[in-house]
Amino acid sequence: MADPPIEWSETSNVRWKVELPGLGHSTPVVWEDRIYLTAAIPYGDALPPRFSDAPGAHDNAPVTHNIEFVVMAVDRRDGAIVWQRTVHKALPLEAGHNTGSLASNSPATDGERIYAFFGSYGLYALDPNGEVIWEVDLGRMQTKHGHGEGSSPVLYDDSLFVNWDHEGQSFLVALDARTGKRRWRVERDEPTSWASPIVYEHDGRPQLIVSGTNRIRAYDPADGSVIWSCGGLSDNVVASPVAGNGMVYAGSSYNTRAILALRLDGAAGDLTLSDHVVWKRVRGSPYVPSLLLYGDFLYYLNHYQNVLRRVHGPTGEDRPGAMRLEGIRNIYASPVAAAGRIYITDLDGSTLVLKDGDQPEVLAINVLDDTFSASAALVGRELFLRGERWLYCITNE
Repeated sequence: MADPPIEWSETSNVRWKVELPGLGHSTPVVWEDRIYLTAAIPYGDALPPRFSDAPGAHDNAPVTHNIEFVVMAVDRRDGAIVWQRTVHKALPLEAGHNTGSLASNSPATDGERIYAFFGSYGLYALDPNGEVIWEVDLGRMQTKHGHGEGSSPVLYDDSLFVNWDHEGQSFLVALDARTGKRRWRVERDEPTSWASPIVYEHDGRPQLIVSGTNRIRAYDPADGSVIWSCGGLSDNVVASPVAGNGMVYAGSSYNTRAILALRLDGAAGDLTLSDHVVWKRVRGSPYVPSLLLYGDFLYYLNHYQNVLRRVHGPTGEDRPGAMRLEGIRNIYASPVAAAGRIYITDLDGSTLVLKDGDQPEVLAINVLDDTFSASAALVGRELFLRGERWLYCITNE
């Protein structure tokens, strides 16, 4: 169980910080004494700025350089970069939203292979020494408004699952994690989303759960068949669902807002108008940060702002409901929890630590000199925060 520090600063409880090349909003993953992360590194001379020509494009960054798509291994003990592997080089098709990155899909690992996903620029499996074992090209993704790519792959058993919702034919695909060979692919009636799939075992049966604008769906990981589906979310689904205690919770916020709480016992077919929808809300839902399920309680942010809600998951009862969080502002990183505490990191480098409970108590507000979009990784007595410039190891040991 994780038990990271409550307080830190640039001069306190930071074991090390290492400067990172390029830019990436992917969350680092930790396996034993290694930390794995991805980055997009510009190279060569600057080019004339080129903006996305996607319909409705706005607030987009221009393409100005060729890019190296990079996977890195960092030593957990001292922050040394053990290896840095360029898996692809390309002139990007577009640069995405001006708050995004070209390395926003988080990696996964089973200890034998590191799986790095760069969307239109490929899916790669590397060994612990940084050698590429296999690579797969899934095509070109055209996201809504040209705002970039971000859904992360999920690893379950010996399969890797990738959700590819975009403005073309969307699909969900299962690959053999050892070889990269396709096991199945199913088409999805969905526009662009950025939510990552999750796998949840209920009554001994795994369910691959994927949020989407038209429906949240559960698939059988063995063959891609749909177990159940439910309508009710909004356009531009970004937040990933969470599941536990026989329930699934999903939320979205764009032109409309929604939170759905679904009971899985006996769930099959279309759940939209059934009593499997235990409760639903149409305001105060998350946009960018995913929901957090901690015990029986659901935490989620209003859009990406500093209003947090704590709700009893099985009933939807507010305990205590909405709380304005002083000392932090706009939030892209998803909240995380450990040792009876909630950790919420904003874009400006501040992390609020909140004591879990019906009357949550602010324990600390910790400020670092960086900008954070990636979610924190908690392992043992350590908390790893990946910023736009630095990777921090925070611990009081």
